[in-house]
Amino acid sequence: MVGGNGRDLIDPREDDIMDDWLVTLQRAKSTPPWPGRPSALLLAHGTMTLRFYKPTGRDTQMPHDQDQIYIVATGSGTVATGPSETTLQLRRFNPGDAIFVPAGSVHHFRDYSSDFATWMVLWGRKGGEA
Repeated sequence: MVGGNGRDLIDPREDDIMDDWLVTLQRAKSTPPWPGRPSALLLAHGTMTLRFYKPTGRDTQMPHDQDQIYIVATGSGTVATGPSETTLQLRRFNPGDAIFVPAGSVHHFRDYSSDFATWMVLWGRKGGEA
């Protein structure tokens, strides 16, 4: 993901997002996904990125290199998380819930409502925090 200087994978619109310190839900919902990514990049600072993710169809995320927290903005559903596809645990989520996913963990959203959308905060070194 993002390297130590926070700029390795920053969206080409970087100048538009680097000075922001407040992102409204309305703005997040209207920002298109970064080309080649399923989420919109909204803020970046150091190793931290704030993204907004609204999956359509099946959620096909792959494990991320960094630790992350999802904060559910709208909708509800089930999240499957675990160290591998064969050891997934299922948990229900609702608006306002926070979901921690350690770096490298398998995770998918399932059976989510049509209005499901979530903030994604990724941070830290590759492999996650100690």
